[in-house]
This record gives sequence, structure tokens and C-alpha cells, in this order.
Amino acid sequence: MAHRKLNRPSDQRQALLRNQVTNLIWHGKIETTLARAKEVSSIAERLITLAARECDNTIEVQKETLNDKQQAVTITVVNDKPSRLHARRQIMSYLYEIPLVREEDETRKEYNARSRENKHPVVEKMFREIGPKYKKRAEEKGTGGGYTRIIKKGPRRGDSAEMVILELV
Repeated sequence: MAHRKLNRPSDQRQALLRNQVTNLIWHGKIETTLARAKEVSSIAERLITLAARECDNTIEVQKETLNDKQQAVTITVVNDKPSRLHARRQIMSYLYEIPLVREEDETRKEYNARSRENKHPVVEKMFREIGPKYKKRAEEKGTGGGYTRIIKKGPRRGDSAEMVILELV
């Protein structure tokens, strides 16, 4: 299948598409040109399908660890099954990392604790929010896909490129 070249060298084009897909997933919608939106939509649909298919593949594991007093304690940990781990790594290889934003009333210590437990926020959003949402939607409607919507805004001032809003449905 041929892809649009978007008047860019391949490295710039790939970086542009990765950036726009990452921002679409993180923010829920982006404003871009029609040609870019069609390419971004295609890529985002594949990644969301991957997350929706693998969002529930986890397994609970019992682990024994030593606490501060050197006592053996058994804890229950939720791990990914191999297929979900593979999907997670595929998504991580495509999306850029967006660091968590420090909130206004949050101390540095609280921010560090919150960001330490969530190392890849965009990927976690894919598997915790977006994947289950679209998996449920697919079960209700009986079809998969159709996760993005393109709304035309009109021509851009200056070069008359068709501007659109690309959003997750």
C-alpha cells in the first residue's frame, strides 16, 4: 500500500507522523491538514486496535520479597502476558515519550513519586483508558475500527491548505 509523501524526506515525514499520532492519543484531538490527518488516522487506528485487542491480557503472580525488617512478605503483582508485552513494546517503539506535567499544588516529592510509578504515560493511557473503551465499543456495535473522526474546517489562510480537526471518537 502506498503512503503519502507529504513533500518531506522520509526521516522528517516519519518524525512528523509519530509526533502527530502521539499528540492525538495524548490530547484526544489535533488540528492539521487533510493529507496529514488521513495518514495519522491510519496509523492511530492500527495502534488503537492493537491496544484494544491486548488490554485485558494480564496475569496475577505471587512474589515473595523482603520488607524493611528483613521479613518474607508475599505480594500479588499483575504482570502482562507475553502477547500484551509484545503489543506494549510495539506501541512504545512508535510513540514518543511525553513526560507527566507537574500540577500547581504538587510538591516535587509528590511529583517524583507519581512519575516513578508511571514510566510511560502515553502507553499506559493506551492500555488503561483507550484500549478498554474501544474494546467495549466494538462489543456493543459488533464492529472494530472507526476510532478517529475528521472534521473539515476550511482552507488555511496563506496557502489554502484544507485544515481539519482529527479526533478520537
